Amino acid sequence: MAETPIISIQRINKYFRTPRGVVHALRDVSLEVYPREVITIIGPSGSGKSTLLRCINRLENFDSGSIVVDGIALDSAANINKVRAEVGMVFQSFNLFPNYTALENICLAQRVVRKRSRKEAVEIARELLAKVGIPEKADAYPSQLSGGQQQRVAIARALAMQPKIMLFDEPTSALDPEMIKEVLDVMLDLAREGMTMLVVSHEMGFARAAATRAIFMDQGEIVEQGDPDTLFTAPRTERMRTFLSKIIKH
Repeated sequence: MAETPIISIQRINKYFRTPRGVVHALRDVSLEVYPREVITIIGPSGSGKSTLLRCINRLENFDSGSIVVDGIALDSAANINKVRAEVGMVFQSFNLFPNYTALENICLAQRVVRKRSRKEAVEIARELLAKVGIPEKADAYPSQLSGGQQQRVAIARALAMQPKIMLFDEPTSALDPEMIKEVLDVMLDLAREGMTMLVVSHEMGFARAAATRAIFMDQGEIVEQGDPDTLFTAPRTERMRTFLSKIIKH
């Protein structure tokens, strides 16, 4: 493992103000992620998993603490934009532009952010559609694609920016069961290629097959972390055991 973490999170706190009061969503969370690591983050709903992920590219502001991504501190608008250029994110919802084809969805940010020519953007888009297994869908609109195909276009769109880090926020939770595998297979390939990845997911099969580390969060804290096989078969805490008993089918 490399000596220098590609992501360094130190004592992050995040509060949400709601009509019912203040929610302490992240409580002194510290985490270091190293290049080529694949980390799966699991935990009950409301445990802070997605909030932590969104803080890494400053889609959520945090109230205290620090985050440094690839040597860049998330402490100014200019730095935030630099980090976002290096970090790809795939959400639960696909967020594709409905009036653009799959190819056009993948080309758009390349043209605007990376300032690539149309020819170069199209070449990269076609390569990535082949990489995610749907080269024949280049001219299809999102409404003509299955959920699994739309999510693969979303992954290709993120990869087109050539990020150093990929964040996945429950990428399969909106999919029908038969479509989950096709998305997880793409993610497994990325992991094998050495992409640094943080994945919020309850897909234990993916965690065991691809993750180098699993993290269990509850009530805004990292409760346990370690090798996925060890964590899932011999959890140290009662909170983890209780959580696993609810999600693992016997």
